[in-house]
Amino acid sequence: MKHTEKELITLKDEVSQMWRLVLSQLEKVKQAFLSNDIELAREVASREKRVNSFELKIDSDCENYIALYNPVAIDLRLVLSLIKISITLERIADFADGIAKYIIDEAGNSEGDDLKEDLHAETMFDTVIEMLSDSYAALDLENTRLAGKILAKDETVDEIYRNAIKVLAEAIRNKKIDPENGLKTMLVVRKIERIGDHCSNIVEEIVFYIDAKVLKHSGNDKNDNNNGEKTEVYY
Repeated sequence: MKHTEKELITLKDEVSQMWRLVLSQLEKVKQAFLSNDIELAREVASREKRVNSFELKIDSDCENYIALYNPVAIDLRLVLSLIKISITLERIADFADGIAKYIIDEAGNSEGDDLKEDLHAETMFDTVIEMLSDSYAALDLENTRLAGKILAKDETVDEIYRNAIKVLAEAIRNKKIDPENGLKTMLVVRKIERIGDHCSNIVEEIVFYIDAKVLKHSGNDKNDNNNGEKTEVYY
């Protein structure tokens, strides 16, 4: 095995370790949110620094690899994708940290607990966790056949999010929840929805690395400004 190949394996292993940590963060913050577990929320918040350290190290190691070995073609695509994936994983962890801090700040405030089932918060959490887990498998197996399935799950998350807005608006109107608490809960649901968006971004990076296709600004992009026309760029 060439030295450059060993370096690439090391880089992928670092990203895999970070990925597993972020998955753990999501699973723990889900449990903390649904059960109002303050101690578990504090654990999530305390582990955020570990995620940040991973992102900084991966970014530095990838830059060093490019500088030392001047990779081309698929090796270059892999390194560029790993950089972007690590940044995206760190952002996902930021959202988990934000939810954890909400749980800590709202300790003892049970208002809105009855709405969690109507908001389908557990389903929303489960879906984004599945998206992140399936994305991990797609990179590990270097198989993009899961891409469509993962992107479709993001649509499910979006649908739940849109419904949650209506549920919370009605709850505020009917004085089932204080407007301030309703808005705070809305921000939590929004964070989960954004996690789904970032999981989709990770899938796009995996497709770029493996299939040499760019899916950004394609028909799958929510902020598409190309009249829904799919744009694929080949390298």
